[in-house]
Amino acid sequence: MNSQLDPLSREYAQQLDREDPLSRYREQFVIDDPNLCYLDGNSLGRLPKKTIEAVNSFLVNEWGKEVVTGWGHWVDDAQPAGDLIGSSTLGAGPGQVLVCDTTSVNFYQLCMAVVKAKPDRKTIITDAANFPTDRYILQGIAKQFDMKLVVIDNETDGSLERITPEKLAPYLNDDVALVTFEVIQYRSGARNPIKEITELARKHGALVVWDASHSAGSIRMDFDANGIDLAVGCTYKYGNSGPGAPAWMYVNKRVQNELQVAIQGWFAQKNQFAMGPTFERADGIRGFQIATPPMLGVQCIKVAFSMLAEAGIDAIEKKAARGTSYMIDLFDSWLAPLGMTLKTPRDPRQRGGHVSIAHPDAAQICVGLREISHVIPDFRAPDAIRLAVSPLQTSYEEIWEGFSRIRDLVATKKYQEISSGNLRVT
Repeated sequence: MNSQLDPLSREYAQQLDREDPLSRYREQFVIDDPNLCYLDGNSLGRLPKKTIEAVNSFLVNEWGKEVVTGWGHWVDDAQPAGDLIGSSTLGAGPGQVLVCDTTSVNFYQLCMAVVKAKPDRKTIITDAANFPTDRYILQGIAKQFDMKLVVIDNETDGSLERITPEKLAPYLNDDVALVTFEVIQYRSGARNPIKEITELARKHGALVVWDASHSAGSIRMDFDANGIDLAVGCTYKYGNSGPGAPAWMYVNKRVQNELQVAIQGWFAQKNQFAMGPTFERADGIRGFQIATPPMLGVQCIKVAFSMLAEAGIDAIEKKAARGTSYMIDLFDSWLAPLGMTLKTPRDPRQRGGHVSIAHPDAAQICVGLREISHVIPDFRAPDAIRLAVSPLQTSYEEIWEGFSRIRDLVATKKYQEISSGNLRVT
C-alpha cells in the first residue's frame, strides 16, 4: 500500500482492490448496472455467471432428456451438496450437513428434536435480538409443550447485541433443554463465541442450536473443531445461491443418534422405496431429511459453494474483516459527524460481514439511497441501516462510492423529499 495515499480518497480504495486476492471473483458475477453500489449481499448475493450455465444445462441435459429417470442419480444429491457447504464454509466433515427445506423449517425440526430428547427439562433460552422467525418458532414450541422461554435482554444493555458466556451463565441450570442464538446477529452484525457458549451449555446438559444464516460464507466457524451440536442456515446471502434457495442443517455425528425430528418424511425412511407401513429412520444425516431435494436449487448451491471453496474461507474472512474495518473508517470520518451511530462492534473478531449504522430517519434514508443515490442497503427496525461486504463480489471502490453517496444524501437531507411509503420489503 502506498502510504502517501489519502485513506479517504478513491485512489486508496482502488489500491485496496489491486491488493485484494479475491478481486478476480467480482467479474464472475452478473453486474447489470456498474453504477449501482450493491451493499446488501447479507440479504441476497449476486448471481454467479456459472450458475446460469449450470441451471440451463440441468434443464436441457438432465430434466429435459432424462425426465423421471434422472432421479436415479438425483435422489441423494442433498447429501453431497451438504458436504460441499460443510467443507467450504462450516468446517464440517462429511455426513453432517444436509441441503433441505428452509432455514425456518430446519430450525423448527432441530429445536423440536432437542426438546423431545429432553422431556424432563422445561426451559428454552434465547435472546431478544435474535431473528424474529426463530423467536416466533420458539414461542410456539414453548406454548405447545408448556415450557418456559427465557429471553436474555441484549438490546438495551450496551452490548451491541453480543452474547457472551458470562451473560449466559446466570440463566443456565439443570432445567434447560435448549439454548439457541445466532452466530452473527442479524441486525447489529455482532459475532457470538460459538465454542465457548456451546461448551458452557453442554456442561449443564443442554444442547445448542446455532443460526448461521448471517455467517455462512463470511467467516470461519470450524463447527467440528469447536464441538458445535446443531446449526441451521440459508444459502442465498453470502452463499450466492439465489432467492428462495434451499437451506441446510448441521447435525454433529456425536448427537445424530440422540435426536428424532418431528416431521418424519419418506426420504428419512431406512428402506425408502419399500413403501412400508411404519417409519424406521435411516442411519446418519439422511435420517433428518423430509422429502425430495430441490434440484434446481441444488445446482445453484453446487456452483456458488464451489466458488467459496476455491477462494478459501480464511481469505474470505480476512476480506470481510478488512472490508468492514474500511467501512467503519469511512463512517468515522464521513457519517458520525452527521449524527449517525455505529451499532456494530469495532473489533473485527467480534463481528461478521456487515455493519449496522443507526439514524432516526433510517427507513427514509434507505429509500432515498435506492431511489436517489443508486445505493442498495437494507433497513432493519427500529433505526438500522445494514451495509455488507460480500467478499467475492464487493469491491473496495464500491464501498468507497457507496459511503460517499450516503454522506452526500444525509448531509443534503435530500432523502426527506422521498416518502418511505409502505414498502413490504426493506
